[in-house]
Amino acid sequence: MTTPPIHELTDRARDVFRIVVESYLDNGAPVGSRTISKISTLNLSPASIRNVMQDLEEAGLLASPHTSAGRMPTQTGLRLFVDGMMQASAPSAEERAAIELRAGQTGPIEEALASTTAALSGLSSCAGLVLVPKAEPVLRQFGFVPLSHDRALAVLVGEDGSVENRVVELPGGVDPASLQQAANYMSAMLAGLTLAEARARIERDLGRQRAALDSAASTLVERGLAVWSEDGDRRPVLIVRGQARLIDTAAAEDLDRVRRLLDELEGKEEIARLLDSAREGEATRIFIGSENKLFALSGSSVIAKPVRALDGRVVGVVGVIGPTRLNYARVVPMVDFTAATLARLLA
Repeated sequence: MTTPPIHELTDRARDVFRIVVESYLDNGAPVGSRTISKISTLNLSPASIRNVMQDLEEAGLLASPHTSAGRMPTQTGLRLFVDGMMQASAPSAEERAAIELRAGQTGPIEEALASTTAALSGLSSCAGLVLVPKAEPVLRQFGFVPLSHDRALAVLVGEDGSVENRVVELPGGVDPASLQQAANYMSAMLAGLTLAEARARIERDLGRQRAALDSAASTLVERGLAVWSEDGDRRPVLIVRGQARLIDTAAAEDLDRVRRLLDELEGKEEIARLLDSAREGEATRIFIGSENKLFALSGSSVIAKPVRALDGRVVGVVGVIGPTRLNYARVVPMVDFTAATLARLLA
C-alpha cells in the first residue's frame, strides 16, 4: 500500500492525524476519539473523528494496538509527521547555555566531548552520542617493556601527559639492549611530531640512519609506529552517555524493548558505523525504528547531525538515541545546536 503524501490528506485528516501524533509523542499512549474531541478545537463529533481515524489507519498512518484502545502513529506515520508536519522549537536560552558551558570546560578534549554529550542526554532525555576521529597525540617519549620472548608493550607518552599502550610483536634477535636502543632513537628523533609526521620521517630518514641502529632495533622502530598508526586510523572515538535515561516510566512497561536497546548500545562498532553514515549531507538525519536495522528490534529512533569545521570538513557526528515516541520537534534543533557548538570546539 502506497502512503499518501501529506498534501493529499484532507484538512480534517491532517488535523486529526497531527493531534494523534503529538498526543502520542507527549504521553506514549494511544489516543481515542473522545480524547481528541475534548482536547481539540475541531468541530467534529467523536463518531466523525473515529471515521477519520479509520481512514488514516487504512492509509497505514495510524494503528490500533488493541480493540477500542485508541490509535497511535505507525512508523510510516511518524516519518510522514517528521518530514511534513513537525514544527521545530529552538532550544531555550537555558538549554543553549547548558550545552555551551559543558563544551567550554578546560581539560582534555575527550572530557569536554563527554561532558557535552552528557548535557545533550540530560536535556533530551535520550542517550547522547558523539563520534569523532581519534586525535593524534603530539609525541614526547617512547618506551618498550618486554612481555615475553616475542612480544613487548610499546608505551607512548604524549605532550599532554596522556599515556597509551600497544602490544607489538618482536622481530627475531631483539634483546633488552635493542629495545632500549629503539626507544631512545624514537624519543630523540620523533618528539614533538604527530603519529602521521613521525611515520613520514621514519620512512624518509630511517634508511640513512640504519647504521645508528642494529637490525632488530630498526625493525622494532617501524613496527612500533605501525601498530599505533594503523590502530588510530581504525578507531574513532565514540562516546555514549545517559543510557539510564532510556528507562523512563513508559519504557518500564516494555522492559524487553529496553533490554534490547541497552544490548544494542553495547555494540559500539555498529553504532559508530551508523553515525558515520550520517556524515554525508548537511541536514540532520533521523532514523525511525526499523529504518535502521541496528535498532529495529528495540523500536528506537536515532537523530544524528554532522559536525563541520569552518572549512566545511566533517570533524565528527553528534546525536541521540531514544524511543520512537521522542519529542522530535524539540530534540532535532537541540542536536543541531550541539553540533554547531562542537564544531567550534573541534575546529
